[in-house]
Amino acid sequence: MAAHQQSTQDWWRDRRQDFTLYASQLVVQEASRGDQSAAQLRLAEINKLELLDTTDEVLFLAKTLIDNTLIPQGASEDAVHIAVATVNGIDYLLTWNLKHIANATLRGRVEAQCRAEGYEPPIICTPEELMEEM
Repeated sequence: MAAHQQSTQDWWRDRRQDFTLYASQLVVQEASRGDQSAAQLRLAEINKLELLDTTDEVLFLAKTLIDNTLIPQGASEDAVHIAVATVNGIDYLLTWNLKHIANATLRGRVEAQCRAEGYEPPIICTPEELMEEM
């Protein structure tokens, strides 16, 4: 956990300026959880980003990912994260969720389903994977 936190901090310090960053209201909700002082720091950064809408199109794609058993029903928020990025044409979906989002065994099937619905999915990766050799 500490290593992931450090990698994330390194990415925000060294790489964030190389990308246009977006978030969603769901990210705001998740960032609000936990230790309040840490949540305030997270929210201060997120408030600088453009928020992408969770449209009917997004909800339909998320439901499709769940209905096709790519994302479990109990992880519907994970399906929404993928769908928000996909529907909005985002290039990269950065996450530490290795169970349902940045999961190498699911990634190909999730991408195929997004393409079958007419979308080009984002590259789903961790901050470490999106670091450039310095």
